[in-house]
Amino acid sequence: MVARKFVVRYSDSTFDVDYDTDDGFEVFKFQLFSLTSIPPDDQKIIGGDDDRVVSDDSDLVSISNQLKLVSIDEKDESRLVSIDEEESTTSNGSVAQDNANSLVSDEELARMLQAEEEALMLQQFAVSGQSEEFEQIIQPYISKVLMYEDPARQEAARKTVPVEELEEKALVSLAKEGNFKPSKIEKDHAFLLQLLFWFKESFRWVNAPPCDSCGNDTINQGMGVTLPSESQYGASRVELYHCNSCSRITRFPRYNDPLKLVETRRGRCGEWANCFTLYCRAFGYESRLILDFTDHLWTECFSQVLGRWMHLDPCDRVYDRPLLYEKGWDEKLNYVIAIAKDGVYDVTKRYTRKWLEVLSRRNIIRETDLSATLTNMTRDCRKSFTSLICSMLEDRDKNELEELEKGLHSKDDASISLPGRQSGDKEWRISRSEIGSNEDSSLSCSSCPVRLCVDVHVTSIYNAFFPVLSQFIENSLSNSRTVEILKIFKEILVELKNSSYEKRTISVNPFVLHLLPYFDQLLNALSLKSEIDTDEKVNICLAGDPVKTSLALPVVLDALDDVIVNLNNCSNLSKASLSLPLMRLNRIHSGSVLASGEELPFGISTSAFDGLRATKWEEPNGAKGCWIVYKLPDNQMHELVAYDLMSANDAPERDPMDWVLEGSDDGGSSWRILDKQISQAFGNRFQRRSFKIKSGGFFCNAFRFRFLAVKDVQSNSRLQLGSIDLYSSNSSL
Repeated sequence: MVARKFVVRYSDSTFDVDYDTDDGFEVFKFQLFSLTSIPPDDQKIIGGDDDRVVSDDSDLVSISNQLKLVSIDEKDESRLVSIDEEESTTSNGSVAQDNANSLVSDEELARMLQAEEEALMLQQFAVSGQSEEFEQIIQPYISKVLMYEDPARQEAARKTVPVEELEEKALVSLAKEGNFKPSKIEKDHAFLLQLLFWFKESFRWVNAPPCDSCGNDTINQGMGVTLPSESQYGASRVELYHCNSCSRITRFPRYNDPLKLVETRRGRCGEWANCFTLYCRAFGYESRLILDFTDHLWTECFSQVLGRWMHLDPCDRVYDRPLLYEKGWDEKLNYVIAIAKDGVYDVTKRYTRKWLEVLSRRNIIRETDLSATLTNMTRDCRKSFTSLICSMLEDRDKNELEELEKGLHSKDDASISLPGRQSGDKEWRISRSEIGSNEDSSLSCSSCPVRLCVDVHVTSIYNAFFPVLSQFIENSLSNSRTVEILKIFKEILVELKNSSYEKRTISVNPFVLHLLPYFDQLLNALSLKSEIDTDEKVNICLAGDPVKTSLALPVVLDALDDVIVNLNNCSNLSKASLSLPLMRLNRIHSGSVLASGEELPFGISTSAFDGLRATKWEEPNGAKGCWIVYKLPDNQMHELVAYDLMSANDAPERDPMDWVLEGSDDGGSSWRILDKQISQAFGNRFQRRSFKIKSGGFFCNAFRFRFLAVKDVQSNSRLQLGSIDLYSSNSSL
């Protein structure tokens, strides 16, 4: 493919736009719409020395330097958008990085370097230059990270992890991106993220521990003297808490040995980062404990996929967002130090874009002395390493230094919103001034990429219910008997889902053998089959790729629940019943999606099309208006006859209330209204509502929902949807 990167300047803001020419010119216009609010229909793009109008890909190919975008109705030249573009072709099909566009200008860089030099000169007079104080802070952490190399501690950590479950989730996450044959480093990267998510759910944050005696709330009573059983695991201090109910004292030792933390599974950021870094080492990841001198800790792991160190904060379940603390938490950083078995590193520049401000706060040790101190510490850590390993580490150190300098002078991505601190009691976070500019903010993106829906299995599952119910009707089964059979089949699938994903198999009770022929097509949609073993037992087992089964099983279980609910609401099961809402036939699938905004990483746009109740599309700023565009693959044309919207798991105030559905027969250049709904309401969570298209005969290759308002626009800024399903007629072009 050919990938192009544009730098879009508009209204004093700068945005990076990655454009894949395979997606088509219309997608590019929607990307510009999401950034500039100029609708595709109103865009006028001008390029080339002769200022000719660019209207499609063929025009864009001939433009090699600069484009201009204006609204057709716009007369104010100050609102002109200039787009600088650089093109590159990548062998692996990924978008090439345009480093020049993300960096500051040469003139600005020169000013920054001059200011840095002046700040360093001033620092000489403000800093005492005592390296001993700095070493005293760091040295205990060097001892701590060496514990991570202990095989006994690593084994104790691994025993507490549901490894197969996380492996399955990692493979499913890759499959949802269309990667069913990932490389080892891709699987390792995905597993690390699942390990982070699991740790967040399994470790407990402690504000004030519950009473050891009665479990009620406690209040702090100061510090106590450590007991031998506590100091054995590195507890140098103990917090004491008085119970409000039974008046007993609960001790909260601040353990430093990660082995003990694997057992207690509780603490604050120090315990979280300490224990999580052990888990990372236990699974073979090159890991570092990160010490922020403003009182926070987290982890870095070297990602072979990214080719660099990756930030992971287990407390807030955030990864690869190093500006979280400065931009989201509003931290005033000074020193951020990485400590590992192979050395100690100053990585502050990874976590700031305000280096001069940070430099003014670095008053413990002079920069030259800091560099020398870290070099000596690192040399001491590596004294037992072979010369070959030392040489490899030195090369990587050099690359990291170049990366840090380059990142420091890169421009911030204005489309990414970083939240304030999420972990800890709200009052505590406020007292530390870490709540950020908006306590309701979240990790989100307002310039979304085009995402591919990997959902053909959802359509296959929905279609497979038709022969099941058709046979029930032919055999004159009652509603109650049909529901009973479906519940039996669901129990079988639940047992399969809870079994090992690589060896799924279950022996079928002879009592239900006669029911299996009803479900042949549905089993096939799940990559399952029934077979007779050597003992004449009938088993249901894997028929293909186990990951495809893992992807499909949650979908069919949710679909079964919907079918059972609709059957219970159906007075009489007949052929006339085999339509919406009971039957969801001819669901459109495998399209590409672009949205006005999305929550990262769990509320992305494709979550609206994956057939799962457990996921949702969340638009952080969508309460008063947002949009989502679905483009069909391979220039397919479909006549839309109906669609479903499903409410999400929580927060009914975020449900859509008013919306317009539009269709396009030219990929999104022009739109026609297909349906409009006002003052709609969802009475329950996970409620599906079906809407039929009244005017037929219009074949489309793209659809756009414009959500105009949610249920509560006064106290809420968000829109969320559990799912969107589009249904076509039997015919297509």
